[in-house]
Amino acid sequence: MKLVTILLLFVVVSSTFGQTGTYSFVFLHKKSDAAQMPPEQLKVLMEGHMANITRLAKEGKLIAAGPFEGGGGMFILNTTSSEEASIWLSTDPGVQAKRWDIEILPYTPRIRSVCAAKEPYEMVAYNFVRFMVAPSTKSGNQSTFDLHNSHLKQLEQKGNVITEGVFGKLQGGIVVMSGELNKELLEADPAVHAGIVTLDIKKLWIAKGSFCEK
Repeated sequence: MKLVTILLLFVVVSSTFGQTGTYSFVFLHKKSDAAQMPPEQLKVLMEGHMANITRLAKEGKLIAAGPFEGGGGMFILNTTSSEEASIWLSTDPGVQAKRWDIEILPYTPRIRSVCAAKEPYEMVAYNFVRFMVAPSTKSGNQSTFDLHNSHLKQLEQKGNVITEGVFGKLQGGIVVMSGELNKELLEADPAVHAGIVTLDIKKLWIAKGSFCEK
């Protein structure tokens, strides 16, 4: 399936009001060992996947969604329950066929929020940066996390941060940025220097307005 088709199908059709609070952030990680399928079978599977996205959006369960360049994607679901999120995801033919490794995390936006995009949809590419906390990290590193948060505020002052938010305790967070990515600035993060946080940088395609940006 061509990228442009995937982009259009990932547009969420739901309420046009911004959402506030805590949600479930779902990563659909690309699987390197996913079973090979004939093109016709894969096409039918993806059509079912997109139909399920549209249904969840119309039911108010899915707020935003987008694919990552190179494979995989993300959802933001309108629930704080990982169990409920799993139930909603279980209706997806692609999930049923184990096309991705699923990761569900609690998500609280701190810069802007989550909105359903308005028509006419404009697909945009953003830099998606995930901050992942090392498994061995203890809560005693609070001072370093404080410096990490201060660094994120410095990024915001640069003017190209679209949204920023955190997952659960010691589960990291994300920042979504427009324009050219300054990787050196991201790597200057004290938590990255200390080896407490690692970066995973991807290109995210999503309908403009999904993060309540103008």
